[in-house]
Amino acid sequence: MVRKSVSVALLFMVSVTCLALDAEESAEYRQWRMRSGQSSSVKLCVVDLDDTQVRLKREDNGKIVDIPIAHLSRADREYLIAYAQAGTSGGDADVAAGDWYQWRGPNRDGICTETGLASEWSAEGPPLAWRVEGLGNGMSSVAIHGDRIYTQGNKDGATQLICRSRTDGAPLWETPIGGGSDPNCTPTVDPQANLVFGLTHAGELLCADAQTGRELWRKSFPKDFGGKMMSGWGYSESPLVDGDRLICTPGAEDAMIVALDKKTGNLVWKCDMSQEAKDGNEGAGYSSIVVSNAAGVKQYVQLIGRGVIGVEAETGRFLWRYRRVANGTANVPTPIVKGNFVFCSSGYGDGGTALLEVGRQGNQVGVREVYWKPANELQNHHGGMILIGDHVYMGHGHNNGFPACVEFATGRNLWEKQRGAGSG
Repeated sequence: MVRKSVSVALLFMVSVTCLALDAEESAEYRQWRMRSGQSSSVKLCVVDLDDTQVRLKREDNGKIVDIPIAHLSRADREYLIAYAQAGTSGGDADVAAGDWYQWRGPNRDGICTETGLASEWSAEGPPLAWRVEGLGNGMSSVAIHGDRIYTQGNKDGATQLICRSRTDGAPLWETPIGGGSDPNCTPTVDPQANLVFGLTHAGELLCADAQTGRELWRKSFPKDFGGKMMSGWGYSESPLVDGDRLICTPGAEDAMIVALDKKTGNLVWKCDMSQEAKDGNEGAGYSSIVVSNAAGVKQYVQLIGRGVIGVEAETGRFLWRYRRVANGTANVPTPIVKGNFVFCSSGYGDGGTALLEVGRQGNQVGVREVYWKPANELQNHHGGMILIGDHVYMGHGHNNGFPACVEFATGRNLWEKQRGAGSG
């Protein structure tokens, strides 16, 4: 892994996508407006939402109506974005359009729901709004909420949690988290509670006030939980805020994943994997947790040293593990979840790619392998996999990243070797 000096440049680039939500949530009855300007004559509430359409229930007679999302007004599409984000985070967070407040965006899927992408650029490219340097070294990306941008950098031997103005890049505050090597983690902002969370290479976790940078509490993955990494590049995940909890991966046998009270840092539960088979590398991987409601059970899906695992969200109960995708060096890509399925991949030549289906019998939850692609056919090194409709767009190969378009259901690479390699 190559380390580089952190430098931030903000470009006005946005993209178009759709929404995804697996579980029904309670929602308000409201009037809806179409792009044509026509408004509904009665109030309706959301009962289900997928990639292309929203299912609404009429307030007057309870009948169900399906409407393509693309046919709705911009205001209603933004309402659905907030609805989906609240369903993912477990609360009604104060999220503005354009926010990117955690790793891979509001739903941790790498998809931006903004519209207005230019169909072509001038020869000079998009205008540069501002540029700043001096943020230290590291591999942290940025989290954006409101008028602020958050990142991390190693300055003078200490990892700093850094806040800058979104408008012009001006410094607002910096808070030290801990010493050690350059950070990998992208901070996580909790808009609802006005908190921001940072994590160092060595596993020092900090909760700070998002406005002032004031430290509120801290934990150490190694000292407080006996945590460890599967290999030597350091902790890299971005903690997940889910309702009133912070979910993270210390990597200990009896505390592989833990849930903390996000406001105090107090332990809510820990996932004990000490009775599981010891095949594969012990410790945390380099991935970040995603939320799934597969088989009707809310669970956290994570790629660790010993493979992909599912953990019951409410209790921390270990549910299932899939070993085959794990490599012996560094398991990095954040998995993709859709309905009852989990798409996972890893590199280094001894990884590969799999689609798993989560099933349930009574109180037991497990997975079956839908397909497996060995590394020579399909492997993703550092992540960046995105599911759009029925296709996963990803880089294939270790340290070269041939662009690939993969059928989600079959694993077939539709592009094969028609395009040149990237890097990483």
